Amino acid sequence: MVTEDVIIEGLREVYDPELHYNIYDLGLVYDIDVKDGDIKIIMTLTTPACPIGPMVTEQINESIGLIPGVKNVDVEFTFDPPWTPDQMSDEARADLGLD
Repeated sequence: MVTEDVIIEGLREVYDPELHYNIYDLGLVYDIDVKDGDIKIIMTLTTPACPIGPMVTEQINESIGLIPGVKNVDVEFTFDPPWTPDQMSDEARADLGLD
């Protein structure tokens, strides 16, 4: 059975190529919905002009798509609210020297 925790672990395998840190602990993922193997992820990027959206979407589809029981992955981007470093996990802020 696919759970949100399993999806989170898969998202931790997807790295922002500019910050070299996983998208989940960077606070880029706003919502995860898991229903019968269909996964919907609502997330943001560090800035609206960030050109890496298609690459991140592809990486998410590859990582999450490998999880047994996942049928479909839908990634939706939003910029409301805009991302700030305050959304990062404490560990990510410390690792990136922001504490």
